[in-house]
Amino acid sequence: MTDNIKAALLMMGALAMLALNDTAIKTMALTIPLFQIIVLRNGVTTLALGFSILRAGRWPRLSRRDLGLSLLRGVGEVGAAYFYLVALVAMPFANIVAILQAAPLVVTLAAALFLREPVGWRRLSAIIVGFVGVLLIVRPGTEGFDTFALYALISVGFVTLRDLATRRLSPDAPAMTVTAITSAMVLVFFILLGLNDPWVPMNARSILLTLVAAAFVLGSYVTTINAMRIGEISFVSPFRYTSLLWALLLGFVLFGEWPQTLTLVGAAIVVASGLFTIYRERKTGRMPQTGPEEIQALESRP
Repeated sequence: MTDNIKAALLMMGALAMLALNDTAIKTMALTIPLFQIIVLRNGVTTLALGFSILRAGRWPRLSRRDLGLSLLRGVGEVGAAYFYLVALVAMPFANIVAILQAAPLVVTLAAALFLREPVGWRRLSAIIVGFVGVLLIVRPGTEGFDTFALYALISVGFVTLRDLATRRLSPDAPAMTVTAITSAMVLVFFILLGLNDPWVPMNARSILLTLVAAAFVLGSYVTTINAMRIGEISFVSPFRYTSLLWALLLGFVLFGEWPQTLTLVGAAIVVASGLFTIYRERKTGRMPQTGPEEIQALESRP
């Protein structure tokens, strides 16, 4: 088995763990306030990340520039987490994950507009086609389009901010340190969000699901780092789209959800557009092989 195949399997496993994390949150949010779930989950993950960094010997120091970008990245993650998770509780699982697949296309377009990264007509055409796929998923002006579909789209905007900040980080910015800062900022935000709301008692099942969610998030971090380190990014990146397959499977088995035909068609268009964009980046040599790309891969979803 080649390193690329191993890395692809690790990436699919990491995305499966993220999908299971989402499933645990969606299940618990029926009876427990969302802020309470995220405070407990990110409390565990932030402590675990901090412990891992300290265990390595010392806390890696960030330059002033990288610290500022890490904080900006955290703002993007906070916004993405809030809007994504609120929509996740109310929307069919596969629908919101399908919308989020448009994030790489939006990031590519935003990088061209704000970072002056070159985008040829082929990739620009793929982005436009991908947006058509998003319109098929959300179908504005129909009964299927509501506040939560809008929240999902807003989360894509915050993911774009997060990933643009990641692209500007220096190649030697420590992935785990940047991720720990991000996780801590999400934790603080949800603590503040729930200051005026009472916590509810949690039974053993809910506590277990919270710990499982935290374990899956941490597992996805470690697995993704290993995937990005042993495989070529240009080979591994397309396997991120397997998150949609996990969402379809878990949504159907656990929640009895199955997207409408137009939603599936739109999702297929978005994925195809994203894969073509990755292909063009690989062919033109614009896809980075080290550095911030590893950090960006750590959190493929809020």
